[in-house]
Amino acid sequence: MSDISSFEAIEFDVSDHIATLTLNRPEKMNSFNRQMAEEVASAWRRVREDDDIHVAVLQANGDRAFCTGIDVAEGVWWYHLPIFNQEDPGVMLGPKSQLVWKPVIAALHGLVAGGGMYFVNECDFAICSESATFFDPHANGGVVSALEPMGMLARGVPYGEVMRWALLGSEERITAQTALRIGLVTEIVPDDQLRTRAAELAAEIAARRPQAIQGTVRAMWEARDLPPTTAQRHGLSYTHIGNPGAKSDSRTNKRAPRLR
Repeated sequence: MSDISSFEAIEFDVSDHIATLTLNRPEKMNSFNRQMAEEVASAWRRVREDDDIHVAVLQANGDRAFCTGIDVAEGVWWYHLPIFNQEDPGVMLGPKSQLVWKPVIAALHGLVAGGGMYFVNECDFAICSESATFFDPHANGGVVSALEPMGMLARGVPYGEVMRWALLGSEERITAQTALRIGLVTEIVPDDQLRTRAAELAAEIAARRPQAIQGTVRAMWEARDLPPTTAQRHGLSYTHIGNPGAKSDSRTNKRAPRLR
């Protein structure tokens, strides 16, 4: 596990029960290499294990890109391993792969390309700036695109939209408005308001009872893999686990409704 104080490829901060993980290779358009993957995995484990953290925000430095996938200049770092010892890098990048059941909000801007979807697919919801555009460069290089679009399908993005994204290559761009229409993001904000808005949403969630929030996240995430009747029973077990002993007075934890 990387020492959080020595992180270079990412920045990591915890304040007011909110962890902020910031991709920090802007000169490489925040493409990920082995160092970033290992640091991200360490950060997610900190989020998982630190009870002071209630919610996390995932964002990126620089103006041009949130993440453009793997750093092709450095290449893959696992192909030298025996085939059955190889793990996809998405196992290291995604919070749910690291068993993080605390909510994670993605704040997306600029280019979100190919393997950048490893990050997005395992966040609980995403917002984006007006500049955000999404594309998949795999087809241009004659490379199979499988895991990233599979993750998009699991998020509920319509099959036709996912396949169009995966098959037409980097010349086909999903704009912020299209991303909102197909459910890839939940909100679009001006570029200069992206981080502020993500922090506002995180603060709202962080103020809630952590056990209730985490139980909701885990129940919903696991329900996606279960038949409906099994998911219903599974969800009921989480209410039994997470609700006994709850003493929160809902009247003191309410604010004026916000419409969107």
